[in-house]
Amino acid sequence: MTEPNLIEAAAAEAVTLTSELIRIDTTNTGDPDTLVGERAAAEYVAEKLTDAGYEITYVESGGKNRHNVIVRLEGADRARGALLIHGHLDAVPADASEWSVHPFSGAIQDDYVWGRGAVDMKDMCGMALALARHYKLNNVVPPRDLVFAFLADEEAGGHYGAQWLVENRPELFEGVTEAISEVGGFSITLKDDVRAYLIETAEKGIRWMKLRVRGTAGHGSMIHRDNAVTKLAEAVAKLGNHRFPLVLTDSVKEFLAGVTEITGWDFPEDDLEGSVAKLGNISRMIGATLRDTANPTMLTAGYKSNVIPSVAEAAVDCRILPGRLEAFDRELDELLGPDIEKEWMELPPVETTFDGALVDAMSAAVLAEDPGAKTLPYMLSGGTDAKSFQQLGIRNFGFAPLKLPADLDFSALFHGVDERVPVEALKFGTRVLDRFLRTS
Repeated sequence: MTEPNLIEAAAAEAVTLTSELIRIDTTNTGDPDTLVGERAAAEYVAEKLTDAGYEITYVESGGKNRHNVIVRLEGADRARGALLIHGHLDAVPADASEWSVHPFSGAIQDDYVWGRGAVDMKDMCGMALALARHYKLNNVVPPRDLVFAFLADEEAGGHYGAQWLVENRPELFEGVTEAISEVGGFSITLKDDVRAYLIETAEKGIRWMKLRVRGTAGHGSMIHRDNAVTKLAEAVAKLGNHRFPLVLTDSVKEFLAGVTEITGWDFPEDDLEGSVAKLGNISRMIGATLRDTANPTMLTAGYKSNVIPSVAEAAVDCRILPGRLEAFDRELDELLGPDIEKEWMELPPVETTFDGALVDAMSAAVLAEDPGAKTLPYMLSGGTDAKSFQQLGIRNFGFAPLKLPADLDFSALFHGVDERVPVEALKFGTRVLDRFLRTS
């Protein structure tokens, strides 16, 4: 085969691998009693890598179903810092009754690969696995060491995946200076059909918070002025309706300036949210990076309809901009007052600059496949395993390139119904990643 044909074969294999990974149910509920776990998918990845000739590191990180697979491909210059390519094998739950196809079918139809994890993030895992195999089977030597990591538990904070490995097996990432992973490198179509590929350089911090209110238990038929459910409902409503202040971070400023350069659109600060709406479907994701958010997601109280419980609890998903943690805490205390108990699990924000040789290599790889396109930095409103890897001093980017149809509401597919990824986008992404990994 000629080299272009080899890459096309790897791109075709990426489609197959993505489909087969989706067929493996790796549902992560965050609850040990109901999660499925990543073991079967990790064993599948390990077999594919072993067959290609790798010596793998297979790590059980927390019980019989929490597994991670890591391999290192030696580069030409071993004195250079290594590049980490990481992806998570777990996926959020899916209700099959809501889907057009079964969420774990991995169906390839209508020019898409369908199923839970198609964009979050078994597509990137499929592309990375295909290229790791391609390089080993064809004796490709990259410019520097490449570390491929297929991880558990990202959807519940990485306690049995990236975070566990950083704390317990940091030697697996020895010499790694930069990393790429999910939710970046995808295209949005702007004015006059100009595509911009968004490279993630920052992400908000995460605080998964539990609010707890205590009151006096009693009979539901009597007058009761110390009702925990009432007090919690008032606090949750106040928090859910609160709007935190607009804050323009450097990453968001740079993104908006780039869009202005491409389109001529203005983003005045006195109507920032209204002007961001011009971005179409992606405006939900960008809009969420303009301010902190605190969204109530779960309520728990009581055990019988005629019994007033002594305790009521709520779960709140908080996303906090870089540099805003202290101000967020002050605002939270003012809103809720001293009688609301708070406990949380927290993951830090991530932020780097959109510059340097790695960024140049990303842009060049994209433009080689899509001449005339632009690359822009942006902040992710969600979170990734980058939060863990930055603890090792690794510089993190979201770069899982996909050339998407202009009318596809890509952001709605994350954790959504009928999650799917275009077949041609997977092939495009594999070619871009190949060019990037050979030149970075």
